[in-house]
Amino acid sequence: MIVVAGEALIDLVPQGTGALAALRPALGGGPYNTAVALGRLGSPVAFCSRVSYDAFGEALLDRLRATGVDVSPVQRGAEPTTLAVASLDGDGSAAYSFYVDGTADRLFSLPAGLPSGTRAVSFGTCSLVLEPGASAYEELLRETAARGVFTALDPNIRAGLIPDPDAYRARFKSWLPSVSLLKLSAEDAEWLGGTPGEWLAAGPAAVVVTRGGDGLTAFTRDGGEYTVPGERVEVVDTIGAGDTVNAALLHGLAARNALGDAAVAALGPDGWAGLLGFAARAAAVTCSRAGAEPPYAHEVTG
Repeated sequence: MIVVAGEALIDLVPQGTGALAALRPALGGGPYNTAVALGRLGSPVAFCSRVSYDAFGEALLDRLRATGVDVSPVQRGAEPTTLAVASLDGDGSAAYSFYVDGTADRLFSLPAGLPSGTRAVSFGTCSLVLEPGASAYEELLRETAARGVFTALDPNIRAGLIPDPDAYRARFKSWLPSVSLLKLSAEDAEWLGGTPGEWLAAGPAAVVVTRGGDGLTAFTRDGGEYTVPGERVEVVDTIGAGDTVNAALLHGLAARNALGDAAVAALGPDGWAGLLGFAARAAAVTCSRAGAEPPYAHEVTG
């Protein structure tokens, strides 16, 4: 079982140009998309979050159930669902503004436990920014790592939600001793500062940096550096592409029985080439269609 911990929200995606373009609601949130992608790839997966009782919240849970995601760890609340308004540039890259005050997901509290058989837990995005839930997710990260469970972190920076960048950067560094796999985009890396070598020295067994269509690179503690190119595809938009990479990496590590620091270190060039290539193919499928629509296993393994 892989558990994904973090927010579920509604993306409002423009259907044209201009500030008053019609908006289409789409199910989203970085951790939510990761859970859906893991389910589509065939991994046993559970979602740990706090979801509204409103109609958006019900729709979010319906999709998880339809994808085979265990929703038993989900907390519920009467507060509204978080909204993220997307804007797309000429190459399909998405930026977001958020409506988060008093919403259900930011009131997440530390759960009593996680599903039996949990082998890995993935964290990231808005859930590690918005209090009071951020502190609860942080505590869950530390407790999970202390029990020897494999942990993955994708900070997925949303700068507009971070009132004190320096404080967040310091907090990010404090998470690293509890992180097994750090995945982040080149843009996240630039915003956070630091280098893969510095982050590896703080704790993770591996750091994976994504560069959009230019591919992705894994860095390991032993000085390994493994790069694969991006898969060429006609991009509709990039919504959910990074979340798909998260899922593909975790799914691939689980398939290789490599959800552990020592096993990650033992992957070697061939193992990393296969894993990163799989993640690149999965992300390309997501980019080829509108919204966060990650691939099913047969779309990336054929």
